[in-house]
Amino acid sequence: MTSTQQRAALQRQIWQIANDVRGAVDGWDFKQYVLGALFYRFISENFTNYIEGGDESIHYAGLGDEVITPEIKDDAIKTKGYFIYPSQLFVNIAGNAHDNDSLNTDLAEIFAAIEASANGYPSESDIKGLFADFDTTSNRLGSTVKEKNARLAAVLKGVAGLDFGGFDASHIDLFGDAYEFLISNYAANAGKSGGEFFTPQHVSRLIARLAMHKQSSVNKIYDPACGSGSLLLQAKKHFDAHMIEEGFYGQEINHTTYNLARMNMFLHNINYDKFDIQLGNTLIDPRFGDEKPFDAIVSNPPYSVKWPGSDDPTLINDERFAPAGVLAPKSKADFAFVLHALSYLSGKGRAAIVCFPGIFYRGGAEKKIRQYLVDNNYVETVIALAPNLFYGTTIAVNILVLAKNKTDAQTQFIDAGDLFKKETNNNILTDGHIEQIMQAFDSKAHVDHFAITVDNEKIAENDYNLSVSSYVEAKDTREVIDITKLNAEIKTTVEKIDRLRAEIEAIVAEIEA
Repeated sequence: MTSTQQRAALQRQIWQIANDVRGAVDGWDFKQYVLGALFYRFISENFTNYIEGGDESIHYAGLGDEVITPEIKDDAIKTKGYFIYPSQLFVNIAGNAHDNDSLNTDLAEIFAAIEASANGYPSESDIKGLFADFDTTSNRLGSTVKEKNARLAAVLKGVAGLDFGGFDASHIDLFGDAYEFLISNYAANAGKSGGEFFTPQHVSRLIARLAMHKQSSVNKIYDPACGSGSLLLQAKKHFDAHMIEEGFYGQEINHTTYNLARMNMFLHNINYDKFDIQLGNTLIDPRFGDEKPFDAIVSNPPYSVKWPGSDDPTLINDERFAPAGVLAPKSKADFAFVLHALSYLSGKGRAAIVCFPGIFYRGGAEKKIRQYLVDNNYVETVIALAPNLFYGTTIAVNILVLAKNKTDAQTQFIDAGDLFKKETNNNILTDGHIEQIMQAFDSKAHVDHFAITVDNEKIAENDYNLSVSSYVEAKDTREVIDITKLNAEIKTTVEKIDRLRAEIEAIVAEIEA
């Protein structure tokens, strides 16, 4: 079985578990339990693999908890970031789940113990609250303890039956892919409430490649609105791990999604000391000022959300927004995210940000911010994408690429609106589409009806409009008419009509005679 076939089979199994066990529970809510069980299994097996160290004579799951010495526990936490006793392992709990009358409380105690194991260690903030959304006592699982336990047991048994193979490099990513598959499917079915926290893998791939294009290495990569972490993980998936020297950084305002992002790091085998995901409002309470600058920034921030803006007099003096001389409108924080990213960007790096298209042509404060960006030569490229690429919205978004090391005063525009493949309810970008965009981005060459690079003076003359359609000439799809050929056809037709008319007149004259 090929990896593609294996992945497809695995995804079908996971989706079947979700449908079988969720019952009356809302799918988007119940996703947490399936994902939580996946995560619980992963860290259990990953931890077991670490403890056994390839020694086949050691069977960690079969040991008694009493054989664990303080030294063993301390060393494991310093390395892995957490500790799991043999009795707490997924395989042991799932094995007798249907016969355990206290399953829900046992799980709650185990999750609390795993999180508490990191207390006082450097990994504490990375582990704390990871299982917060796996609430085993919630009434969403059922109104009685028996109902809760039955549903939890079904989830554990279903996840236990998944064949992930051994924990080598080729299968770990398969586990992560399965995780992303479940998020993306629930996001698709949940509409905006789910999709706003997830960037489809094909779009993430393009954004990661844009941000890291031609960089032999980056100090670290950052997403100021990281959602479930999909953009950061694409950077790991498509670039050598050593290329990102100091790790992965992200901030997320939604608590549930913040937990998903941290879980996602572990699921993709990124150790606790190689990522820092923090909870909070990036615009009002940014967390990584001491870590900047970043050589690569990727982001798909929320579109046109409200923020305090001019109602908070301190923001105009904030070092992120002050250089532009104006704040993004209170009802549309899009450019606040852009300016935040620009402030955190290093002199050698790039930021690739998904943007609502309206910010590129509206007037007022947004026009002044565009003027600041263009006049200071920070805009490298604006890319118009096809519609319906994202979950929960059909709009055709843009990608804004920022750079501080441009050597010419020019800006590139790419119209990729025709690059998509229809798949189920959404469009997707194929690898070929992404490659076509990247080739144009790299060369900056003029391609009729697709890509053009213009002087910033021209943008200034055009009232600092950054809409792609203002610069890339649309292809004329109207039928081309050959006037000479048409006139010849008309002449022939007229001659036929005249000949027929003469023949009819002759026949009529003969009848009348």
